[in-house]
Amino acid sequence: MFRRHLLKLAGAAALATGTALPIAAQDMPAPFDAPEDVKIALVRYLSTGDFFQSYLSGVEQQSEALGVDLRVFDSRQDAALQADMVDQAIALGVDGIIIQHGLTESMKPAAQRAVDAGIKVVAFDVNVENEAIPQVEQSDYMLAKLALDQAIEDHGTEFTAGYVYVPGIAPLDRRDTAWQEVKEANPGITEVAQFGTLDNPIANSVANQARSVLQANPTINVMFAPYDEFAKGVKIAVDEAGLTQDIDIYSADVSTADIAAMRESDSAWVATVATNPSVVGEVSVRTLAMMLAGEETESNVIVPPTLITQDFLNENDVQNMDQLGEKLPQFQHADVAMTDWMPLPAR
Repeated sequence: MFRRHLLKLAGAAALATGTALPIAAQDMPAPFDAPEDVKIALVRYLSTGDFFQSYLSGVEQQSEALGVDLRVFDSRQDAALQADMVDQAIALGVDGIIIQHGLTESMKPAAQRAVDAGIKVVAFDVNVENEAIPQVEQSDYMLAKLALDQAIEDHGTEFTAGYVYVPGIAPLDRRDTAWQEVKEANPGITEVAQFGTLDNPIANSVANQARSVLQANPTINVMFAPYDEFAKGVKIAVDEAGLTQDIDIYSADVSTADIAAMRESDSAWVATVATNPSVVGEVSVRTLAMMLAGEETESNVIVPPTLITQDFLNENDVQNMDQLGEKLPQFQHADVAMTDWMPLPAR
């Protein structure tokens, strides 16, 4: 009661001074009236690359705003280890688990074990086939569709494409659906090569593949690489081959490093479609917090994406994610999985 009284006084002071609080001036529902006793776990499958570091940052910042005890488990693309880490989190007695990426065959039974143990679970970009578990998504279909729409705007409905894809990863599978539909609707689009790997380091491994693909397929003028680590790898190969004027790269996801790569002189990376991965991390934690508070959540929690072109970055002199957020306010915050009591990270 004393803590809630202080929060109300703090909120009144903030209104009087015009300053913003990172925590909402609202009565906090159980169990967040004693947030230090709330334990949540993030169990990761993918962690290499700027996207996943930014996603982790969002999870950490929203957890800090809530005041909860966050534990992070990183399986480094080991499916069996990720399942074991879910069991470790269960054994620790956590109240909630966020499963970030992974394979359905390993995560479906692991997620069910957590639910059976009375633990609230949220899944980000992994299909655990469980109605009790909300799926947080970036609208991966729209990520790919918007990028492909831009490719068609730039090249028309007839071009020769290379495609970077690894099946079995939920977000990549959803992006692949858009690619297949666009090809079917536009028979003038010819896919002459499909390749891809998630071997670390991903960008360098994809670059090794892309070198061979470019040598074998000199007519390629579009590379669809719907994950920024894929796009980095393709760009390395295109740069080395001296084909920056002949090939355009279309991707998904964005980071400060990606912005720099897109803005290089004569960069072949002309467009990407993305949400702010930090915001997606925040939404994942907020969704879990709502479940822990006994509130209803959507079965699919969608964070909408935005098209980002090389021209836009250059015209607005955008050099990093903060500046991108200034030019595109939807990058700063997604009004998704929000309640009146929900504390937000300081901006």
